[in-house]
Amino acid sequence: MGIADIFKIGKMKSEIGALKNDKEMLQSLLTPEHKEIYQLKKIIDNLSTQKEELSRNILISERSFEEKKNQFAISLSELDRECQLKKNQLLVLDEQIMLESFSHYIPKYELTSSSEFKHALDIVREKQKNLIKDGSACTGSTTWTVNNSAAEGRRMVNDMIKLVLRSFNNECDSCVENVKFNNIQTFEKRINASFDALNKLGRIMKVTLSDQYKALKLQELYLAHEYQLKKQEEKEEQKQIREQMREEARLQREIEEARKTVDKEKRHFQNALQKTIKQLESCTSDEERVLLQNKIEEFEHNLGEIERQLKDIDYREANQRAGYVYVISNIGAFGENIYKIGMTRRLDPYDRVFELGDASVPFNFDVHAMIFSEDAPKLEAALHREFDSRRLNAINRKREFFNVSLDEIEEVIKRNHDKTIEFIRTADAEQYRETLVLRNNHTMTDALVSSKEVAVTNE
Repeated sequence: MGIADIFKIGKMKSEIGALKNDKEMLQSLLTPEHKEIYQLKKIIDNLSTQKEELSRNILISERSFEEKKNQFAISLSELDRECQLKKNQLLVLDEQIMLESFSHYIPKYELTSSSEFKHALDIVREKQKNLIKDGSACTGSTTWTVNNSAAEGRRMVNDMIKLVLRSFNNECDSCVENVKFNNIQTFEKRINASFDALNKLGRIMKVTLSDQYKALKLQELYLAHEYQLKKQEEKEEQKQIREQMREEARLQREIEEARKTVDKEKRHFQNALQKTIKQLESCTSDEERVLLQNKIEEFEHNLGEIERQLKDIDYREANQRAGYVYVISNIGAFGENIYKIGMTRRLDPYDRVFELGDASVPFNFDVHAMIFSEDAPKLEAALHREFDSRRLNAINRKREFFNVSLDEIEEVIKRNHDKTIEFIRTADAEQYRETLVLRNNHTMTDALVSSKEVAVTNE
């Protein structure tokens, strides 16, 4: 440090000292009010600084809170969606478990009609009434006393017996009224559980439901279920009979109409033939005679065809088992390798196929084979027996759909009927295939429009 620097430092110190003296002098000149104002100003400056600091902290806290709030809202929304998805999955699984958990019910009674089941139900219910009347349905203690009164004890035990019977009967009646194919095992367990629970409740007074009474209630449950099944089966049979009667009535109308048409054509050609023969007898020209002779041969040929048609009509009317067995598919409705094998006695069997393709299915049926047989029901039954294990509906045997290949069907038909039958291998499925093309075009158009919209947005 040089001498000049030392002089500068000394000068600065002297100036600072002078300023301090000036400050002290000025403070000594201040009045008490001025001093108070000065102190207040310092306090205000400090408070302003604290306010600004607090405002900054509040703003930071608000931003942080808003961010956490948004994050929480997003998480909550995601949780709600996931919760709803799980609920939907749970409902589906509950229903699936309920349907998959029941085993196939094995009938316990070999009765042939719903009236027999109804009679059997009446007998079982009458036996239950008899057990209640003679006191065998539910028994209780005979030594129970109330306030040293045997009469009061018997009255209390009898009241308990009535309550137990009423509770058990209500549970059983509810099961019987609502029994179905998918809950019969559950209701059987409910009856057994109710039986055990009520016997435990009555153990102090020795009030006990009898095993014989429970067995009758279970019999009622089984009979009620099989009664419903038999009634449904009879409805299906009646429906089948009505359909068969309508089919026979339509066939009879077709035969009558065909006979009228053929008879009319026969009379027409007979009259034309007689007129032509008369013209031939009076004809003088060789050229005209040749023309008339050709006409006569044509009329005779047509009359021969008409006679054959009349014989076919007579045969179909006389032979009640003659008809057509058809093999049809509907890939748009049922998919590949699903075929309906049925039988019709219509003069034009394709009318029956057209009826089957009505509004109850989305597309028309395609015919793969139409086989005439003198015993159509026998041929149909042979096919059904052959593919019995391949039925789509294993319960209702009136549903004639089978999951088989066309080669398998052809092999059975040629083995049981005719080796010359020709099959149409590929189904036209015209409306179904056109629908697929239309949907594919719509998908491509939508994709093209979407790509153009994206391109415009980017521009």
